[in-house]
Parts: sequence; C-alpha cells; structure tokens
Amino acid sequence: MQTALEGCGFAILNQHYASRRKALEALAEDIHPSIQRFADGIDDSVHFVGHSMGGLLARVYIARYRPKRLGRVVMLRTPNSGSEIADRLKNFGAYRAFFGPAGQQLGTRRSAVDDAMLPPVNYPVGIIAGNRSIDPVAGTMLPKPHDGRVSVENTRLDGMADHVVVAASHPLLVRNSIAIAQTIAFLRDGKFEPNAVINREGG
Repeated sequence: MQTALEGCGFAILNQHYASRRKALEALAEDIHPSIQRFADGIDDSVHFVGHSMGGLLARVYIARYRPKRLGRVVMLRTPNSGSEIADRLKNFGAYRAFFGPAGQQLGTRRSAVDDAMLPPVNYPVGIIAGNRSIDPVAGTMLPKPHDGRVSVENTRLDGMADHVVVAASHPLLVRNSIAIAQTIAFLRDGKFEPNAVINREGG
C-alpha cells in the first residue's frame, strides 16, 4: 500500500502505534505529535488511510485534532459498528492480554464514553470491506458476508461517501491489488471506481 501510494506521488507517514497496550484515546494522543509535524511539513491536504483498528483510531484522532487541511479518509475493513468476535472473546484472559485496552473497544456494544469518541463523520470517508475468510472458527461467530474478523455490514458508517466490497480476507485486504487501486481512486476523486468491484454502495 505504501509503495503504491508513493508511486502515485503521495507523501507518506506510516504511523506506528502501541495497539495492544493502550486504549484508542491514549493512542490518539501518542500519534498526534508526529502527525502534526507531518501536516506542518506539506502544503497539500492531509488524508488518512486506516486498516482495521487504524480506521477507528483515525476517527478518534480527527475528532480531537482535525487537521486544518483535512482531505479524505479510507478505511479498510474497519469495524465501525464493532465485531461480534470481540463481543464473544473480550472477557477471555488470552484475548485481553493479546489485544489490550483497545481490543475491549472493538465490540458491537460500546459504552457512552466510546461512542462520544467516535462522533458522526462530516468529512469524506470511503470504506473497503472484504468478503473472504481464511479462519473457519472465527467465521462461525460472524454474520455473512464477512472477512473472518468483521462482517461487511459492520464496516459501514452513517455519512460515508462510498463503500466497496472486494474478494479478500481480513489480514490480506491491505495487500489486495484491487483494494490498493480503490484506495488511490478515493484519495484522488472522492469515490471508488465501479469496475472490478463486487458491491458498491454510497452513503
């Protein structure tokens, strides 16, 4: 994804964060300094591309520190309405230890505090979902279609500008050539290309 975006002329900040050690609100604070420096160093719009939890983190970050030149946001298989897998596993010690505080915020039943961190979007959002699963066990916990971690339905978001579904699983979606091409299309034009898309739905 990064290589493809750079090849199209985008300046990239590949932002890492401690996804398994902190809650979303703390992660937003952690990433703010580097994003602020990046935004101050460019003259163009600041776009966000988030994979899975990264899409939720982008929403939390923009709600707190919206860049003055905010552009467009692409979310790849982000659980905007949560994941039933998190609902089923969040009380298990292994899940809590592996996914940490942010993992507790990925369920479908969010607290009022979590909802307040994720206000309605008022900026262009394009969402890419997958409908293939390589995990038969996890897949039994999800309504179809899904990508093995998140149902297609739960990736959708009120106010989204566009939505597409591609034939890819949760971990591989970010490497999928169609998903990459659609990310570039949305960042450039604010909409996905209709060709080679299984499903397309605007908000």
